[in-house]
Formats: sequence, structure tokens, C-alpha cells
Amino acid sequence: MTFFLQLVITGFALGMVYALIAIGFVIILKCSEAFNIAQGHFVMIGGYLGYTFLVTFGLPIWASLLLAIVVAIMMGLIIERLALRPLVGQPVLAVVMMTIALSTVLEGVATLIWGGEYKTYHGVLPTVNLQLGELSMPSETSIALIVSVTVVATLMFLFRYTKLGLAMRATADDEQVVQSAGIRVTTVYALSWVIASVVGVIGGILLGGVSGVMIPLAQVGIKAFAVVLLGGTNSIGGAIVAGIILGVLENVAAGYLDPLLPGGGLANVFPFMVMIVVLIFRPYGLFGLVRIERI
Repeated sequence: MTFFLQLVITGFALGMVYALIAIGFVIILKCSEAFNIAQGHFVMIGGYLGYTFLVTFGLPIWASLLLAIVVAIMMGLIIERLALRPLVGQPVLAVVMMTIALSTVLEGVATLIWGGEYKTYHGVLPTVNLQLGELSMPSETSIALIVSVTVVATLMFLFRYTKLGLAMRATADDEQVVQSAGIRVTTVYALSWVIASVVGVIGGILLGGVSGVMIPLAQVGIKAFAVVLLGGTNSIGGAIVAGIILGVLENVAAGYLDPLLPGGGLANVFPFMVMIVVLIFRPYGLFGLVRIERI
């Protein structure tokens, strides 16, 4: 029983990081009705930034996070202004194709700057031990849990209780009404891409601290995509719940199912199998809104 609970709490921490990354997916989807295929590559860039600031420059974790957030803000603004704003009013497919192009560009930039090599900064992070009776979490996982919960709570407060969050929610519902109220839609779009970039970079730093970072880290965007589908494409709260569910399932599968297979690897597949079963019975996800179109 202790082993199972240990897997659950570490899976919960992993799930919160997935939820943080998935929020970037949801925000872009709500504002532009397009999936940001490059979200996983924001995560990859974040992991390499964490290595650069923590190992190469030897900065403390708080300074590394702040500098990485500054870089993420600049990256989000540049991407929105140069690549996405010219596509406002264009078909959704054009935006999706642009995000695919962005993912390729970001992967090339990472390969050019860092060589695409495996980097790790396990011993650089401060020691933070969370313990509950016989249950405990590694220091990197504890930091990931604390930071992800803090960032997710901050974003939820921003969306629910600030004028900025109200403007973003209103823009997602009806652009024309928002424009008639004097709110600049382009500003809301820029903010949504900044938030998506920031949460992706922070998630990359946290995941890099746990498992290291290399180019394939960008594939975590597929898991975040699964989180969005499971929770509901228009629900931020659903992304949080679904992230926790998939994180726990992945960890439990790694602990119980992978040892039964010669090559292992079922942990990465098992959450998607559960997601498929759920979506068969709830196509709009656990918390998604059912849209009825009358023609």
C-alpha cells in the first residue's frame, strides 16, 4: 500500500506539471480556436533555458525562473506579433500550420544553440523534501509540485478575479462584442501567447529538473494535448483535473505494469488508452461544454 501511495503522490506532482503545460493549450484554443502544436517545443526551450541559467551561469533557482520567464515573455510577444497576428481573420487551418512551422523553427534553434544534446541539472537544484509519514518525494519532484501549484493557482486567480482575465474570457466567447466594448483583441491575443509561452517554459524547467532535457522533451506536448482532450478543450479547470489523472495513471503504470513487460514502455501508453475510453463515452471530455449546432 505504501508503494502505491508513493506512486500516487509523485504522479500527482507530475500531473500538476502536465496541467500547467496544458493550460497554455487551452488559452490559445479558446482565443483562436486552433491547437498550438508548438506548445511542447516551448517546454523543450524551457528545459534548455533551465540548464543554461542553473548550470552554465550558476544562478539560483529563483533567479533562473525569473530570467526564463523574461525570455518566455519576449518569445511569446515576438511569435504573436510576427507570425500569428498577420493570420488574424484567416482560416483556423492557417494558424495550425503556422504553429507546426514554429515547432520546427524552435527545434532548429535548440539544436543550433545547445546541440540537441542531453542536459541535466539534478544536483544543482536546492534540497526540498516533502514527507508525509512514510511517504516522501525527491527534491526535484517536490520543487516541481510547489512551483506548478503556485503558478496554476496564480493563473486561476488571474482568469477569475481580474479585469484582464475577464477580457480574455470575453474575447474567447465573442470577439465582436469585445471590440464594441473598446477592448483590443490583438492585445488579448498577445497576452494569451505570452501566457502559453511562460507556462511552457516553466513546465520545461520543472520537467528538466526531474528527467533531464533533450530535443524529444518536446513530445510532452502530445501528453498535454491528451490532457486537454480529456479535461475538455474549453475548460481550464478540466485541464488541471485531467493532468492529475494522467500523471497518476502514468506513474502507477510505470510502477506496476512496466516491470511485467520485457521492454517496458507501457507507462507512456496507458494514460492514452484510458483517455480513448473516456472520450468514446464523453467526446467533449470530462468537463467540456457540449455544443449543439442547428441547421
